[in-house]
Amino acid sequence: MQDDVLYEHFTVRECMVFASRLRSKETNEEQDEEVDKLIKELGIWNVRNTSVGSWKRKTISGGERKRCSIGVELIINPSLIMLDEPTSGLDSWNALNIVKTLQKLARERGKTIISTIHQPSSQAFAFFDRLILMADGHIVY
Repeated sequence: MQDDVLYEHFTVRECMVFASRLRSKETNEEQDEEVDKLIKELGIWNVRNTSVGSWKRKTISGGERKRCSIGVELIINPSLIMLDEPTSGLDSWNALNIVKTLQKLARERGKTIISTIHQPSSQAFAFFDRLILMADGHIVY
């Protein structure tokens, strides 16, 4: 989704456990193990017990919130991930970290990641493997 939809009173870990309990058929212990592994991979281990907050009550950074949202979707281990502007609203450092994390997921977990990115920095741009450049709804490259 364009906006992150997370329960503001849940911690990062609780958001991911909740999604896992709803969507996975594994045992609770296996789910907890996968949640912890994913939290580490996404680089949000240090805020795992912090509530995600809301636009009014800031508790974690925008980049951490975005990675939590991505984690909620990754919890069922999809082979294809489609992201609409995962870096929008983030500063360049957080945007770069999101792109690095996505590349790592693609390479280490064998995921296919399709994403729209508007005006990435040259550093972020370097992390993409394939590119389709569009203008006015037409492919130009």
